[in-house]
Amino acid sequence: MSFTNNFRTVILLGALTALLLWVGDLVGGPTGLAIALIFALILNFVSFWYSDKIVLKMYRAQPAPRNSRLHKLVSEVAHMAQIPVPKAYIVPGAHPNAFATGRDPKHAAVAATEALINMLNDSELKGVIAHEISHIKNRDTLIQAVAATIAGVISYVAMMARFAAIFGGFGGRDNDDGNFAELIVLAILTPLLAAIIQMAISRSREYQADESAARTLHDTTGLASALGKIEHGIRQAPLRANSNTETTAHLFIANPFRGTGLVALFSTHPPMKQRIDRLKSLVL
Repeated sequence: MSFTNNFRTVILLGALTALLLWVGDLVGGPTGLAIALIFALILNFVSFWYSDKIVLKMYRAQPAPRNSRLHKLVSEVAHMAQIPVPKAYIVPGAHPNAFATGRDPKHAAVAATEALINMLNDSELKGVIAHEISHIKNRDTLIQAVAATIAGVISYVAMMARFAAIFGGFGGRDNDDGNFAELIVLAILTPLLAAIIQMAISRSREYQADESAARTLHDTTGLASALGKIEHGIRQAPLRANSNTETTAHLFIANPFRGTGLVALFSTHPPMKQRIDRLKSLVL
């Protein structure tokens, strides 16, 4: 399963990168392609070195005291997973969730909200921590940052295309039917394709992190129980959707929004029932 998910992730990242290159070429030929590549490289550099600090500050995360329950459990699970102990952070608020961030296992952090820590018992909280540490060990935090960056560039160019469609096209290009059709594709379809590819990457990594967590702890019940409680808690206290929370939703162990209908269909996370059923059927 690990090889299949990793192979699928490589294919999806390749598709996302190809979509970015096509967007750059569509916007301005070779020049547009070069600009898109430079823009992507700059954003990837920032994401690689500073994404962890940015997201922790965004959610007002504070370092967990060394004698805290969270810090102790993070240390315990990290030793079981045989990786350096990540920094532990507590996020204030009534929203029950957790996430991991960092460019590699030596520069990583696990953050949990106050509501999550108070809601779960030790077995359940260890399951959540093991899930996040699996993301760190599998380098998912870096993969997610790259995918989010490329998708962000595509969405940004699509936004410019919408303005161009209104005000006359890119760089004075003739506004014939072909160019207008290109703008429509660029403005509407490409960000949708980017979102679908990013969603597919995130979903495959979530399933793998659930399985890795269960195998690390030699237990499926703690994480399965935690996921059920988290889903119920999010219905009671979802995050408010805005530009910051929407671009970082894929980092959390569960979709932080109260998603229904099409929102749930395009969620970056698999349906919770499927995740719980997979865990319960897993043979350790």
